[in-house]
Amino acid sequence: MNNVDLIVKNGTIVTMDEDFTIIEQGVVAVSGDTIFEVGKSGDVSMPETARIIDARGGIIMPGLVNTHTHAAMTCFRGLADDLPLMDWLEKHIFPAESRLNYNTVLAGARLGCAEMLLSGTTCFCDMYLFEDAVGEAARAAGMRAVVGEVLYDFDSPNYGSIEKGFEYTRYLIEKWQDDPLVSVAVEPHSPYLCDPELLCRAAAISGEYGIPLVIHVSETIDELETIKKRYGKTPVGHLADIGVLSSRTVACHCVAVSDDDIRLLSENHVNVSHNPESNMKLAAGVAPVPQMLSAGITVGLGTDGPASNNDLDMFAEMDTAAKLHKVNTLDPTVVDARTVLRMATIDGARALGLGNVCGSLEPGKKADIIVIDTRKPHLTPMYDPCSHLVYAVRANDVSSVIIGGNIVVENRRINTFDVDEIMAEIKEIGKGIALKNGR
Repeated sequence: MNNVDLIVKNGTIVTMDEDFTIIEQGVVAVSGDTIFEVGKSGDVSMPETARIIDARGGIIMPGLVNTHTHAAMTCFRGLADDLPLMDWLEKHIFPAESRLNYNTVLAGARLGCAEMLLSGTTCFCDMYLFEDAVGEAARAAGMRAVVGEVLYDFDSPNYGSIEKGFEYTRYLIEKWQDDPLVSVAVEPHSPYLCDPELLCRAAAISGEYGIPLVIHVSETIDELETIKKRYGKTPVGHLADIGVLSSRTVACHCVAVSDDDIRLLSENHVNVSHNPESNMKLAAGVAPVPQMLSAGITVGLGTDGPASNNDLDMFAEMDTAAKLHKVNTLDPTVVDARTVLRMATIDGARALGLGNVCGSLEPGKKADIIVIDTRKPHLTPMYDPCSHLVYAVRANDVSSVIIGGNIVVENRRINTFDVDEIMAEIKEIGKGIALKNGR
């Protein structure tokens, strides 16, 4: 055991393994960047040389996995609220994004990393512009990330024409392929902003490298009607018809989907990212998650961007997801706490192709661990830790965050960068954005 250099002890471990094992008075032993042993206190050797994190009777669990966001949109938080999706995008967000550059995205992504870390997210999947900057922000923060440059038919403020977009995607893949924390996905925006040739080329690159393909799918009824009019099929049917759907596909939103669409998603082993708060705020509708789960589809949870949510808080997202489907179906038993917890951890990791890396606390997996301080009035008493995690825990109950064996957050302080400095930078960026948008 002399190779164990970090011990997380004195807490209730919610492992998120296949058996949903919960260990009271548990210990997680870490060697380097990997979990060495998980067990009950007294059964796990604890060398005197190891660094100790005392959970103080709280909850020890895997870090949360945010399967869909646009982290750098922290710059636009609150810029254009209470609007329909297409008005929001075309009249406000796309014009603001046209003025972005590498440094703006880097700053926005750094702020997003700070927000996610302090709310227990250890891994996120990002789709945006200047994604190399997002990768750099994640690596500097010590976060696990899947990044991908958004591809669409019109010119990008980053790469210009779509041909350059594919070149940039390959550049990202080659640059980050050996990084221990950052990996790359191919990310065409959506069926309504990407023609079939673009989508097929994106799918071919995904297959060539064996990496995820992340895409917005059936986010709204308007999108559904647009694609039906254009191609005579639903967005899911269209993607199936041109051969884009596979086990590498992460379909984000999937709100306006039919029973046939769900069948196609299941048959093609497509993964879904559920984004309930963004869908509610933009009045997109309610994704039929209970039906997708019944069809055996892997469903992860995501916040979407902080301009359409307006936060990156996965604990709030879990609470919303569980309650939304109960009230939508008038059935209090659907999408229960354990199901939502899986969506935010192991199933999110599986959706991103990282199920053997993170999402549960098991020997051999990377040591992505968070500690919840339960010494709070709103967390007392605790009969069921899973229920607490979904319905009662808040972002600011996260006390420690470990990613790849590194203590990134300790006693609610980020160790990897200066949060005050990045907030000051974003405030200055925000003044410029406000002026350019007439605010």
